[in-house]
Amino acid sequence: MAKPSAHDTSYEWKAVTILALGFGLMGLDRWLLAPMFPFMMKDLNLSYQDLGLLIGTLGLAWGVFSITMGRVSDGIGRRKVLIPAAIAFSCLSGLSGVATGLVSLLVIRTVMGIAEGSFCPTSVAAAGEASHPKRRGLNQGLQQSAFPLFGLGLAPIIATQLMGVLPSWHYVFFLSAVPGLILAWLMYKVIREPGAAAPSGLPAAPARGETLSWKELLRRRNLLLGVGSMLCAMTGIFVVGAMVPNYLTDYLKLTPQQMGLVVSAIGIGGFFGEFGVPGISDFIGRKAAAFLSFIGAALALYGFARLGASPWALFGVLLLVSFFCFGLLALMTGPVATEAAPPGMVASAIGIVSGLGEIFGGGVAPVVAGFIAQHHGIQYTLYLALGGVAVGVVISFFLKETAPRKVGNRPQAQAS
Repeated sequence: MAKPSAHDTSYEWKAVTILALGFGLMGLDRWLLAPMFPFMMKDLNLSYQDLGLLIGTLGLAWGVFSITMGRVSDGIGRRKVLIPAAIAFSCLSGLSGVATGLVSLLVIRTVMGIAEGSFCPTSVAAAGEASHPKRRGLNQGLQQSAFPLFGLGLAPIIATQLMGVLPSWHYVFFLSAVPGLILAWLMYKVIREPGAAAPSGLPAAPARGETLSWKELLRRRNLLLGVGSMLCAMTGIFVVGAMVPNYLTDYLKLTPQQMGLVVSAIGIGGFFGEFGVPGISDFIGRKAAAFLSFIGAALALYGFARLGASPWALFGVLLLVSFFCFGLLALMTGPVATEAAPPGMVASAIGIVSGLGEIFGGGVAPVVAGFIAQHHGIQYTLYLALGGVAVGVVISFFLKETAPRKVGNRPQAQAS
């Protein structure tokens, strides 16, 4: 039997960096809508319920195509999915600037969700395949950490500042397309397909002609628990991400600049959480990291809902909410899903966890939040988010431990 080739640490860091930048720009394109929405409402005659619908529609499309395209990328390779998806979601972000109303925005956001859902599991799988097994949690977390940093940290600041110098909100969307097209070219130059040998301690793919069965995924306990945990964490952070900008300006009466500052805490906290929680889980275990993070998120969300119009206090507590919730997203879609995957189905497993979690937590929950905001008051949407993470405390208790440092280098498929 041929010896496996030595691990390529140089490629590991190049790949993780490029894939992180791609994930970050995807987050920027996706979440630019929320801080821009207060400016768009009057021009396009939109409501809170429309905001929830727009956020939720993209989430539903993302979820469906995360499931299907994760499986496709396991079959045809990573590059054939990653590069076209990056080009597509970048161009669609720019097209948002020519939207004339709710219908055109819904069409654009739906197709954007298809592209971003295709990119998500494929990129996380590629980062895991490039990583040494003992750095898998950290690297997959680092790769995903750019999503909240760009999408929820930088987007509110960029949007509110550009609105001070550009003629209208349309131009902000036009400019957002350029960086993603550059990233697509960098991925073309750098990202490789995994070799035939098992990469980074992952089980080797089945031989040609073998069938990869969806039943293999549904037999994995950690995948099913990961889906439930993902739904809960996404309900927490996506309801907050969608509704907090208007909650701050309309309910707490903060200025647009104060709103931009507070909302940036979601991105900053999420950035540190997305690599902090999975990175810590490499040492304390996936189960302990998940359980403690859900408890932390619930306590912080309760505190945020009780605060008044104090921008810096709101910033600090919202940073904690985002740290724990986004850390949970990275933990479930990264090492938990990767280590529970059957041979040759890493992207499929990631797609199941991220996709189903996205459909309900990122798709349905913002729509429900929009209804609550429109008919009962935007302040009550925070309790929907709180309920989601509270349920996650219970679900995470039943996860099976799979971290290599805790259980040894057994194949991750044993996490059934």
